[in-house]
Amino acid sequence: MKIVIINGQNHKGSTYHIGRIVAEKLGGEITEYFLPRDFDEFCCGCTRCFTENEKLCPHYEKLRPITEAIDKADVLVFTTPVYVYHCTGSMKAFLDHYGYRWLVHRPDEKMFSKQAVVVSTAAGAGMKSAGKDIGDSLTFWGVPKVYSIGAAVMATSWDGVRPEKKKRIESKACRIAEKIKSSGIKPRVSLKGRVFFTAMHFANKNGWNPADSEYWKEKGWTEKKRPWKKESVKE
Repeated sequence: MKIVIINGQNHKGSTYHIGRIVAEKLGGEITEYFLPRDFDEFCCGCTRCFTENEKLCPHYEKLRPITEAIDKADVLVFTTPVYVYHCTGSMKAFLDHYGYRWLVHRPDEKMFSKQAVVVSTAAGAGMKSAGKDIGDSLTFWGVPKVYSIGAAVMATSWDGVRPEKKKRIESKACRIAEKIKSSGIKPRVSLKGRVFFTAMHFANKNGWNPADSEYWKEKGWTEKKRPWKKESVKE
């Protein structure tokens, strides 16, 4: 099993430690990145990823190592502390660069066979909205199963978190890891996911954006092929 962790900030606080607990419970090969250390660019809004090709993004080469790691992973773990009730700016800037991968545009078929865990922490509140910032992107990338851990740690460091709270967090991380492993790595795409994909199938069949329409037709998705079916996966 290959696991990629994307940390929404550089320092190793409570959020980082919980993400590591999840990954280590899963076992396997772990690769991790820290934002903004490993990627620190903001989307400049040129729209070339949408209208032409993502390789024309001025930050494409800088982002490529992370993109390739994500594509090869079985499980994705995203972590963010709560910043004013949302994810960190570094995480948001990172996710903005993958807008072209949303289902309405050019999703990568490999996303439909992955699972993900979103970890968000705060001293008090805001975990749900911060986690949703990341969860929205994962869902619209096509990831069929996204788990979440939102923890009000009541502390500003992992060392300051009470032992009983750490125990509860670890217990939840363990349950999620077991669910992921028991699914046989490849989760089933939900009915909701299939319905939404079908809606995008019609949108792209009609060709409202030439770059997207050409991509969908090339994949065979405007006909009967689907990215969650083995025969349609292209490496």
